[in-house]
Amino acid sequence: METKKMFDNYHFANPEFLWLEIIVVILAVYYFWKGKKRNVSLLYPTAHLLEKLRPTLKQRLRHLPSALRLLVLALLIIALARPQTSSSHQEVSTEGIDIVIALDISTSMLAEDFQPNRLGAAKKTASDFIANRTNDRIGLVIFAGESFTQCPVTIDHDVLINMFESLKTGMVKDGTAIGDGLATSITRLKDSKAKSKVVILLTDGVNNSGFVAPQTAAEIARTFGIKVYTIGVGTKGKAPYPFKTNRGVKYQNIDVDIDEETLTEIAELSGGQYFRATDNKSLEEIYSTIDKMEKTKIDVSYFNQYTEEYFIFALLAFILFTLELLLRLTYLRTMP
Repeated sequence: METKKMFDNYHFANPEFLWLEIIVVILAVYYFWKGKKRNVSLLYPTAHLLEKLRPTLKQRLRHLPSALRLLVLALLIIALARPQTSSSHQEVSTEGIDIVIALDISTSMLAEDFQPNRLGAAKKTASDFIANRTNDRIGLVIFAGESFTQCPVTIDHDVLINMFESLKTGMVKDGTAIGDGLATSITRLKDSKAKSKVVILLTDGVNNSGFVAPQTAAEIARTFGIKVYTIGVGTKGKAPYPFKTNRGVKYQNIDVDIDEETLTEIAELSGGQYFRATDNKSLEEIYSTIDKMEKTKIDVSYFNQYTEEYFIFALLAFILFTLELLLRLTYLRTMP
């Protein structure tokens, strides 16, 4: 595999010269044919005595100068073809998106119209979304009756996903402070230098707590160039909700009440979009849609660097030619 990889980076700048190697083959064939033609039969009464004579080293090497000359010619042709090795590298520049996921963790998120419940489904789909956004900085804001930043925008997605897994209801005062959740998210993004800034706000209720009106927070988001995608989670009609009693967990169907009008207004004011998720599959599709709408720009530039390798062939040809010349003029010199 390593050898194949090496030759994948090896090529010739002038490959047409390689056709000249045919001349080397023709000369080699001609030399062999001419040598056989020179062989003669000699009738000698005691020829069997000559069979016991071993050829000398000089006789064994008599073809070496001609072989060296052919090899020199072959190497010079390769040098003319200009062998090169290439090394390539790439530079990747990205324009990432800064994203804050604002997640409602009020107790109503324990309703089981999603599997295992709304909060569990929201955590899983958000984690999958984060895992696919490798070039973006993402943060987490949680809210119920109040809000706070669970994780500032970060590129360390493993840490962020671990924080999602540890989320549960009761971490903050109960209620639904949509405006405060959005306002806290804006605070995490307003000073960002990213080309695109996005908040994904997920809730299952109606704003009933907090100090900032949702519409006011949406106006502030627009001022800072922050786009807000809102997601309302909950089935249509009623949803099973678990209640703890002395006899264990009992279920009661409760009304699903989502302020879709306010969530739509928030999205439209900020240039985003409102989505309604009624089950796990639709929630996954919503995150997939947002993922496609908010694409990170990645520019990849490829560079190739070529290194000339002909010198080694030319040098080897010179060395062999010198050796061949010395042999012809000294040890393997033949008389005319």
